Amino acid sequence: MSATLVAKDLAGGHAHRTLFESLDLTVAPGDVVGVVGANGAGKSTLLRILAGDLAPLDGVVSTAPSDAFVGWLPQEHERIEGETVGEYVARRTGAAAATVAMEEAAAALGSGDDSPATADAYAHSLDHWLASGAPDLDERLAPMLADLGLEVGPDALMTSLSGGQAARAALAVLMLSRFDLVLLDEPTNDLDLAGLERLETFVRGLRAGVVLVSHDREFLSRVVTRVVELDLAQHQVAVYDGGYDAFLEERAIARRHAREAYEEFADKKADLVSRARVQREWSSQGVRNAMRKSPDNDKIRRRAQSESSEKQAQKVRQMESRIARLEEVEEPRKEWELRFSIAAAPRSSSVVATLDEATARLGDFTFGPASLQVSAGDRIGIVGPNGAGKTTLLRLLLGRLAPATGRSGLGASVAIGEIDQTRTGLDDDLPLGAAFEAAMPDLAPADVRTLLAKFGLKADQVTSLVGRLSPGERTRAAMALLQARGVNLLVLDEPTNHLDLPAIEQLEQALESYDGALLLVTHDRRLLDNVRLDQRWQVQDGRVTATQFA
Repeated sequence: MSATLVAKDLAGGHAHRTLFESLDLTVAPGDVVGVVGANGAGKSTLLRILAGDLAPLDGVVSTAPSDAFVGWLPQEHERIEGETVGEYVARRTGAAAATVAMEEAAAALGSGDDSPATADAYAHSLDHWLASGAPDLDERLAPMLADLGLEVGPDALMTSLSGGQAARAALAVLMLSRFDLVLLDEPTNDLDLAGLERLETFVRGLRAGVVLVSHDREFLSRVVTRVVELDLAQHQVAVYDGGYDAFLEERAIARRHAREAYEEFADKKADLVSRARVQREWSSQGVRNAMRKSPDNDKIRRRAQSESSEKQAQKVRQMESRIARLEEVEEPRKEWELRFSIAAAPRSSSVVATLDEATARLGDFTFGPASLQVSAGDRIGIVGPNGAGKTTLLRLLLGRLAPATGRSGLGASVAIGEIDQTRTGLDDDLPLGAAFEAAMPDLAPADVRTLLAKFGLKADQVTSLVGRLSPGERTRAAMALLQARGVNLLVLDEPTNHLDLPAIEQLEQALESYDGALLLVTHDRRLLDNVRLDQRWQVQDGRVTATQFA
């Protein structure tokens, strides 16, 4: 069924704070709308409102037809204990809820209640159950899991899956769903390149309208047909027709014009104010001069004073009138920007890390043998599908996993800075401020708070347990630790997951000026293009192929 979603004069936020307002948006079948903005601007809040999970502060959301099946797939950072892959897929596709509703309606009808209302409720729930794809979901599930390369069955527990496997299970949810409208919150997180390509192909081929939040710039560039920007700094909402790259260009032009318009207004106003001030001074000076030239003739003096004063006062009034008639142009607010740099440690030995015919065995998986070397200043991008052995490779290089055969070695004076996928650089059981002080005992508490504030981590986050912070907040805390602690070997494992677009751009700038050794594991295609690298290691089925760039 084709469906259209309409939002009119929509405002969202919390009782004490409005994040966005005056949003008008229509999502027709085939539209792919990308929602962008800094963390905290209200992107997830907007999706919740469109899904009906959260009431708007103002405005209305409607669908045509009114019973359209709206699918909302939020970020899920916690997996339910005891839930299988099959149950997870049924829950998130809405098939499980539709089945329960249909069975309850059927039971009511079968209990002898044959009223029109009960019959209508059963007919509606049956239609919804059929539309959800629940009748044949079990038959479709196993082939889809196999097609996505998820080598587990529907009975496997979600808690037993790796991050990459869980991402593929989430992708299976989307591809098995039968939604009339689809709302996606960060669907690219933890997907490898193959998964990203499948997701892109699927989204582009959907007949349903899609609204999605993503920080993956290449994904946005390839799929979206319109962009909604929630600009927290300006307290503005803007809708841009066209793709993501067109949005970037149009936004840059709009911001430049806004700045130029304000500067032109400010210059003109300052000029008029200055001229009015001069006119007032001339008026006062003219009266004093007239009085000095005719000190003994009261009549002449009074007339000169009156004429001069009135003439100059008229000019002053004219200037003030011109100032009042100026069309006020509000100064564009400067956005908060993450100012990030990576502190350098003294240079390490010329050889930072080596593997010599090293292997590792983890259950049925075998990594290697691999013979590799990381030298001082090497900048290496590490790519490969989920489960290929990238994390195992890092653990071997950093000395955190002893090879089953062969040798591994870490050079002298190597100072490691790391952002891993779980962002575990700080103690989860301590408040952020205390955990940071424990990691950096030479920093005064006041300096710790100042540094964290520069990364957008304020009092609420500083006093919160590290384990309760959002993934984005944990990532920014890890970046703050890199800025405070000198490193000469930087290891980044999917660093852009959960970072907003401005922070990703700041990370790229920091990496450009960093001159130590770099190991960058990422599926972010635009990051790989933008960061200067001199080698790329392709990891596939536990084997590593190294390519040297010219």
